[in-house]
Amino acid sequence: MKLVIVESPYKCETIAKYLGKGYTVMASVGHLDDLATSGVGGFGVDINNGFTATYVISKDKYAVVSELKRAKAKAEEVIIATDPDREGEAIAWHLMNILGLDPNTTKRLEFHEITKESIENAIANPRYINMNLVNSQETRRIMDRIIGFKLSGIIQKKIKSRSAGRVQSATLKLICDHDIEIDNFKPEEYWNLSIDLKKGANKITADYLVSKDNPKIVNKSENDKVLSKINKTVSVESVNKEILTIESKPPFTTSTLQQEAFNSLKMPTATTSKIAQLLYEGINLGNERVGLITYIRTDSVALSDGFTKSAKAFIEKKYGKEYAGHRKQAKVNMAQGAHEAIRPTSIYRTPESVKNYLPTPQYKLYKLIYERTLLSLMANKKDELTTAIFNSNGVKFKYETKSTVFDGFSVINKNENYKKSNLTLNEGEELEVVNINNEQKFTAPPAHYSEAKIVKVMEEKGIGRPSTYASTIKTIKQRGYVESSKGSIISTEQGKKTAYVLNKYFPKFIDTKYTAQMEQELDKIQEGNATKVQILTDFYFPFVKECDEAKSIMYKDQDEQIDKKCPKCGAPLVKKQSKYGTFIGCSNFPHCDYSENEETGEKCPECGRPLVYRYKKNGQKFIACSGYPTCKYTVKENKNNYKTRKYSAKKAKK
Repeated sequence: MKLVIVESPYKCETIAKYLGKGYTVMASVGHLDDLATSGVGGFGVDINNGFTATYVISKDKYAVVSELKRAKAKAEEVIIATDPDREGEAIAWHLMNILGLDPNTTKRLEFHEITKESIENAIANPRYINMNLVNSQETRRIMDRIIGFKLSGIIQKKIKSRSAGRVQSATLKLICDHDIEIDNFKPEEYWNLSIDLKKGANKITADYLVSKDNPKIVNKSENDKVLSKINKTVSVESVNKEILTIESKPPFTTSTLQQEAFNSLKMPTATTSKIAQLLYEGINLGNERVGLITYIRTDSVALSDGFTKSAKAFIEKKYGKEYAGHRKQAKVNMAQGAHEAIRPTSIYRTPESVKNYLPTPQYKLYKLIYERTLLSLMANKKDELTTAIFNSNGVKFKYETKSTVFDGFSVINKNENYKKSNLTLNEGEELEVVNINNEQKFTAPPAHYSEAKIVKVMEEKGIGRPSTYASTIKTIKQRGYVESSKGSIISTEQGKKTAYVLNKYFPKFIDTKYTAQMEQELDKIQEGNATKVQILTDFYFPFVKECDEAKSIMYKDQDEQIDKKCPKCGAPLVKKQSKYGTFIGCSNFPHCDYSENEETGEKCPECGRPLVYRYKKNGQKFIACSGYPTCKYTVKENKNNYKTRKYSAKKAKK
């Protein structure tokens, strides 16, 4: 029996079916171990010995490790098949260490889609561990541990913020800077002007043309001057026709999938990642179980030659040869070229053919991926654009209309087609002005970032990697640094304070350019052009020096006093902040350790005692009776509503 180890248990069944008898497939369920919290700063790293890391098996993985070791003892061979990226390579290396496997001889499978052909090809063409990838991941993990522990410790003590990190802090600063720009925005006056024109039975609307001779109208006086020049008729000054070629969008990367899913499906980035993972790992289609899409963590827009060939044959058969395109492989900044874009594993597995096997969210996301991939390989759309310029005493107006010459890729979405206009305009002819549309306006501030926009900005700035976009947004939400409101992400006062303090005392380390540069340094290790020790040495010593200097001069927020005395020592009680949330504590700490939970101002409907805020270890807030465990009444927060679970005080006493 040969043992194949993957990351996710959801892949096991699918891959096991493809491999058949003689193979057992088991899952590590992600990372088995992590950096220890021993040594200098609790980093789990020996700074003076080449930044040697110490790893400990996570408590929740003891059972998994035991099962894998038992299976390994019975196996004639162990094959590692973790995900094909930096993180997956590190998991493979840790598996080999924990199970006592030789990295030089243990086979490592790499596949980017979970299909029978892909798995069989991986088995036939195994590789071995790539230590450049492993060293790159370990450097990132050590760097994040050091930054997280050092910065988090300082801001927890000084300003009661819960945490700081390399990627999350740079992302938070971007959001806060944008929100400050919105807060400081000063509206400016302008006037909208258009005219309704009539020619025969046709009626069209032409907009005021802003140009050198027709400046933007910014006040009522200028508006009145322009209005005074408009006659009852206007002349056609010019008519121009041109053919516009509209190229289709490239297939999805992790970033663009998260953006489009949010914009068109209103799907949060974390949800998109979760559903895409399920589609990748395998779906039961009745007579088969198969991965519907390729690997979901990628910043490449490349498509394999084999898939491209089959997709073009599909397009030609369904739509005609003229609809098959010749898409060029675009280069993406910092793209990891070994990966393909996110695409369906088979172009013949249409959304409609799998609809009955998928819950609605899965179907919608698969349809989005399928159609985006298909149209990326289709011919360009061609429109005829007609532009007419009208003149009235020097005041010019512009009218544009489009008609489709060749629908190309837009044949997939028929509603995108333009209706062909039957209006003919000739230079020099006069048209009657039947109405003037005129309105005073004021410029609006920029919109708050949505999750999709944050992902786009992170990608543009080079912050993080495809696999970290969704988790970064989730983290700063959990920390209370930002809040979601009607599709927007808005920084809280604590978030703005955190970003301000970090920017004041650590401007270099939360700067987006520096964060992007660090990602490039990690890429150098991956490519074999730099070493772990070199990168960590250049980073560590300047960073620690700056932390020590900041710690000595940074102000400390005073605790907010409440109108209540400590029942143990009589000192004032104050609001305190822990990593789990707000609580009431004695101002005489550490000499007095009295603490209590913050009251909500409401009474328990079961026993009449005050209700208080409590926090789970993951930071999730809920309301409970202060009489716990005698009374176990709780109110669990569920999205924007409260779901109540009641327990009788009398039953609890029994």
